[in-house]
Amino acid sequence: MSPTIPILDLTTQYTALQEDVEAAALRVLRSGRYVLGPEVEALETELGEMLGIGHVVSCASGTDALCLSLRALDIGPGDEVLVPAFTFAAPAEAVALTGARPVFVDIDPDSFLVDPESCRNAITSRTRAAVVVHLYGRPADVSAVREAIGPDVAIVEDCAQSFGARTAGQATGTFGQIASFSFFPSKNLGGCGDGGAVATGDPELAARLRALRNHGSSQPYHHETLGLNSRLDELQAAILRVKLPHVAEWNEKRQRAAGRYTERLQKLDGIQPPADADGHVWHQYTLLSPQRDALQEQLAKDGIESRIYYPIPLHRQEAYAPWTNGVSLPAAEQVCDQCLSLPMFPELSPAQIEQICASLARAES
Repeated sequence: MSPTIPILDLTTQYTALQEDVEAAALRVLRSGRYVLGPEVEALETELGEMLGIGHVVSCASGTDALCLSLRALDIGPGDEVLVPAFTFAAPAEAVALTGARPVFVDIDPDSFLVDPESCRNAITSRTRAAVVVHLYGRPADVSAVREAIGPDVAIVEDCAQSFGARTAGQATGTFGQIASFSFFPSKNLGGCGDGGAVATGDPELAARLRALRNHGSSQPYHHETLGLNSRLDELQAAILRVKLPHVAEWNEKRQRAAGRYTERLQKLDGIQPPADADGHVWHQYTLLSPQRDALQEQLAKDGIESRIYYPIPLHRQEAYAPWTNGVSLPAAEQVCDQCLSLPMFPELSPAQIEQICASLARAES
């Protein structure tokens, strides 16, 4: 049976935009141009204008965006890349697929973001880059990471969960040398399938990215380097263009929903609401509790969906065992044991939030 309150509701958003989304899709279908056409070109321009950055190169997914970013930076075998242990697997996966070694670093348990001091301690002569993840929609302190790792290590921002977030007047994705974005349907700007993009202020990196996403070719049938087939299709680009003007309003609604959650949950013992921060766009609302499993069980009984993002830190994942050497990262491990994400989407109503918080209160009693 479907939950009374889902973790994410995409149908309501679609209904509100149905006429425009379907018109955009029909426009593409009638055009006969389905890959790397005018919709993709227009989307890349509009994304660059919104982010305030010179170059945006779209691609097939957020994971591909990370892979392309690392490849554009010439990262490969013999190199090391710092990756926070508490995040989705894609950053570590992308590093390993280049032949480089992912070096896992710890997080700050209050913000869930990469700990600059842990980065400082992990630097070696082989460190080429650090992936800075803006997790759950909260902007990471890129300047603190830069200070910790020094000027010679590239920063790759992972903005999969932070589209539209700004801190100190600047958009996430514009602080490092290069940044990856995901347009998976659940994201703050999500399409109707997979999609991604890479942003950079460096025109040479942008040119490399455009070749790498298209079989390593900058002109037809001339392949200067080994590339990928990672092109965003016109249908996804057209749908994303319909949604893009609404992101700021949706993020504001997420912020209001987060405020309501926190106001209610901070009154409950045994629950630590997530800390707010400048520019937070609340892709997820994730609390901490030693009684996490009991909370989730009560929510499920009351018809409320919740998720654990993420139950196992990356340095404990079987796929990355060759690179971990039994390392201990206590903050990431503790957060994985206690984190729980509640329903979060722009259309979440005050009444639904009250219902969710009442369920959590019953679990606490």
